[in-house]
Order: sequence, then structure tokens, then C-alpha cells
Amino acid sequence: MKTTIYPIHPIFIGLYLFLAFIGLAKAEPTHYPLTLKNCNRDITFNKPPERVVAVGQNTTEILYSLGLGNKVKGTALWFQQVMPEFTAINETIDVLSNDTPSLESIVSKKPDFVTNQYEVIIGPAGAATTYQQLDDLDIPVYTSPSDCLGKDNLAGGDGLRSIPFSMEMVYQEIQELSQIFDIEERGHTLITQLKERENKAREKAARFSDQKISAVAWFSSAELKMDPFVAGQLGAPGYLFKTLNIHNIVASDHDWPMVSWETIAKKNPSIIILAEMKRRRYPGDDVHIKRQFLKNDPVLSLMDAVKQDHLVVLDAQALNGSLHTMDALELLANKIEQFGLVRKNK
Repeated sequence: MKTTIYPIHPIFIGLYLFLAFIGLAKAEPTHYPLTLKNCNRDITFNKPPERVVAVGQNTTEILYSLGLGNKVKGTALWFQQVMPEFTAINETIDVLSNDTPSLESIVSKKPDFVTNQYEVIIGPAGAATTYQQLDDLDIPVYTSPSDCLGKDNLAGGDGLRSIPFSMEMVYQEIQELSQIFDIEERGHTLITQLKERENKAREKAARFSDQKISAVAWFSSAELKMDPFVAGQLGAPGYLFKTLNIHNIVASDHDWPMVSWETIAKKNPSIIILAEMKRRRYPGDDVHIKRQFLKNDPVLSLMDAVKQDHLVVLDAQALNGSLHTMDALELLANKIEQFGLVRKNK
């Protein structure tokens, strides 16, 4: 398989998303060879893949959700524990690395397909390997649309977005993976279930619409006193905030820009999201240390969110655009109700 690079003008991306989903009304058998456009490339399949390496927790859990765990021969890049319903199947599959895998470890599993959550790991200048290297080995790579549609992953700050993340991007990934494996009915069922949950959360959010709720999402910090990595306005946290009518105090289009604590304190958010993960690369990865730092700092402890304990712990995977994002949407909506930040007349 060889990869061809195509430039995509942003104006066509919305149309592409629309066309990708109109086929969900009725699942059709996949006709091979199948060629899909993915992250400005063409990838072609002559038959359903048999040996998959899944790099990224979300892409792994989508495969599990589609009943494809028996095809997965290796996984990598885990921020959090696997969804409880997939514990049994996950324990039977080799973990190449909880962080960035090596090219050698990927190739050792003799995959005929690699699914990839982040271009920073596998991409034009990937930390593990590049599209070209795997292409030279005749191994097609499918990267999550949420990480490349309207996003420049070479711009720093974990990527610069020109198009906001939405769950439609996750639905697209589910639909296209189900098409690759010729199981589109399963994909359609999963998307329908997720859309029902999303609609219920939007209905609940109608009660928040006239409230002045503001928030910041703190992912991590290399050192606690340093500027933290917080969510920009166009990534998955931006989607959560917009859906629930919450004002994001960070206006950046980068996914995870660094913003000073002084700036955050001046903005005085009414809610602070704390990312929880099992990774321990930085001191700020530990959610308990995050909470302790906010409570003990003489300035940050004066913020309304800290004084009122409006600190919401969300799964790090949910904050990076994934199946977990739907769980976070429901949890955050419930927390807003618990905090009393809703209209009293409804």
C-alpha cells in the first residue's frame, strides 16, 4: 500500500463530514478494495484487517466496542484504566507501552493495520514512527479524525485547531472503522446509542443557559509553580463547555496552551476541571497533587471554584476527544446541578 498526500481546503471539511454520515441510515456491506481519505491521505484495504496494533486508548476502546478485540494484537498509549466492560479482553492483549511505543515493538506484532489516536505519535513527524515509514512496510495507518480534521499538529501546544472538536468526529471514526472491517451495522448501533446520550445532555444543558458559569480545564503541569497546560476553546473541553453553556476563560485555539496562574486567578472561574490519569510524567499528572496545590496556594485558594470546592475530576481521555468524552459530558452536567448552578424555576 502506498500513500498519496492531498491538500484539503477547510471549506470542504464540513461537506466531507456530512457525506461521511449520510450513509449511516442503512448499513451496506463493504466492497473491497476500499479506499478512504484519512488525514490528507488515501488508505486502501483489499480485505478486512486481521492483525491490528492500536496506538491510543480511544482507538483501542472503539475497536473493543465494535467487537473487534480478537483482531487487536498490541496496544499502546494509555492515559487511564480501560473501560470496565473491556477489562477481560484487554488483559489478553500485549501492551507495547503505556506511553509512546517504538517502531520495533509495533512491527514485532506483524500488523496488517495500525489505528492511531494522535499524529504526534504516528504522523508526519511522529514520536513513534511516521506515516511514510509504515507505508514503506505496506502497513496502512488510520488516524482519529478528531486529531487531524482542521488541526495543525506541527504548530505546538498539542496542535492548533481551525475547526472545533465535536462528537461527530468520533462518530466518523466509528463509522469508518466499522466500514474497514465490514461491520457497519455494529458501528451504526454504537453511534445511535452515543447520540441518544448526547441529546439528553443537551436537554439538561438548557437549564444552564442563562447562568454565568465559567471554567478552566487543567490537564497537567511540568512543575506545579510553572504555567499549567490548560484547555483551549476548540478541543474536547471546548466542546463540553459549549454544549453545557459554560464560558471557557481560555480563548486560545491551541488544544493545550500554557497559561499563567496569575491570568487564571484574575479570570476567577466558577468551575475548575482537573484531569485524572495514571500517567506520571509530570508532577501535575496526579489529580490529588493538583487539588492539594490549589487548596494550599495563598492566591489560588481564593478563587471561587476553590473556595466553594467546585473542582470536577474528569478522565484525561475524556478531555482529548474520545468515547470517554460522552461520560464527561454527563458527569459535568450532573455536577453543575449539584453545585446549584441551574435556574431555580425549572
